[in-house]
Amino acid sequence: MARATPGRKPAKRPAKTHPAPAGLGEPFLLADLDALPGVPCPCGTSRRAFMRPDNRACSLHRVTIRRDAEAHYHKRLTEVYYVLEGEGQIELDGTLHPLRPGMAVMIRPGTRHRAVAGDGPMTILNCVVPPFDPEDEWTD
Repeated sequence: MARATPGRKPAKRPAKTHPAPAGLGEPFLLADLDALPGVPCPCGTSRRAFMRPDNRACSLHRVTIRRDAEAHYHKRLTEVYYVLEGEGQIELDGTLHPLRPGMAVMIRPGTRHRAVAGDGPMTILNCVVPPFDPEDEWTD
């Protein structure tokens, strides 16, 4: 709870919902990633939340990483990978870096990358800004 300034009472927050800023649609969205269908992606299988035309903020993906992931890059998208479980590596512009639970990596546009699972399965959360666009996935 916020501290009150001497002689002043803390402000009470209204119970009503504030409208979302223009162009952002609803004020909040909920997603059950377990209920979303898995779709193939270069690094494995992805369950993609917040993939709506009226969402211009970000999309969130839970990705099960494969050992035979394919290197790719994006021209417009920034991705932030956060490792939930398992260990492996991420290849960034040809250099391998170890990954383990609790680690995060920001991948800027133009960076050729692939996450590779180690001996067991590896799962990451991937926050994509702006939301993922399948037309911006390049392997050349």
